[in-house]
Amino acid sequence: MILEQEHTPLKNPVPDLSVCIAGIRFRNPVIAASGTFGYGREYQGLLDIACLGGICTKGLTLHPRPGNTGPRLHETPGGLLNSIGLENPGIPAFIEQELPALRELGPVVIANLSGSTVEEYREGARLLARASVDMIELNISCPNVKAGGMAFGLDPGPAASVVQTVRKAWDKPLMVKLSPHAPDLPAVARACVAAGADALSLVNTFQAMAIDIYTRKPVFQNIKAGLSGPGIKPLALRMLWDLWEAVRVPLVGLGGIANTPDALEFLLAGAAAVQVGSATFAHPPLMPEIIQGIAGYMQQYGVARIEDLSIRSRAS
Repeated sequence: MILEQEHTPLKNPVPDLSVCIAGIRFRNPVIAASGTFGYGREYQGLLDIACLGGICTKGLTLHPRPGNTGPRLHETPGGLLNSIGLENPGIPAFIEQELPALRELGPVVIANLSGSTVEEYREGARLLARASVDMIELNISCPNVKAGGMAFGLDPGPAASVVQTVRKAWDKPLMVKLSPHAPDLPAVARACVAAGADALSLVNTFQAMAIDIYTRKPVFQNIKAGLSGPGIKPLALRMLWDLWEAVRVPLVGLGGIANTPDALEFLLAGAAAVQVGSATFAHPPLMPEIIQGIAGYMQQYGVARIEDLSIRSRAS
């Protein structure tokens, strides 16, 4: 896809789409977001998985979780509400049953680690450190669990405590996934970086709800759920823009990316890479199309490398 605006002669017919985040080389900046791509194998036959930059696993916890009961998904005009509740087989089962096949797919493997207590985070990180995982995405922002999750990501103190604990058990690159509900997101981000985060991803879903007008009850048993999709993109983009000025680690942008222009906005705003989530449900080949679209845009405007896309510049 080449965006049709003012034509500029080609200057760089073969742009370099690779990016380096915390020492990990990605073949391109497009990553499958956690909770929307399973463990990769679920999408085999629907798209060329090997072309992706990376895959974030479903949220993983130390012990198996059955997830939330009742309805789990509800479409809205601007996106998708979900109340999955971190359903997963537990980290030991993931390592034994899912990780070998995930590694064979080719993209960088990022384990999304969650927990209800600091101790669970530590033990989960310790087990993952023994496995062939490239990076942890530390989830301190899930809104769909009653204990832990987002509670750790709202304030700098608890956020730093979890990051520091995981950092001691994990010696590979560590990315922290931030909540849009933190009253002072830059403060939380700075605390995570000071505690050992190598990169930050933002944002997780926004808490929202829906009511069934026929039963006259909330749709979800937990009342509130996480909103993703196009409706949150302008908010997520603004938060990444603000955070770029607050920290000096790579930022991975996500939230409502549904096409190439959306992804480009995040990259122009300073993101090192992007994650695509709920839009993949509606159109599984979307991520390869976005990769091609980014390459076409770079060719059209003579941009040699992904990092050259950013319109931001830091003072020396």
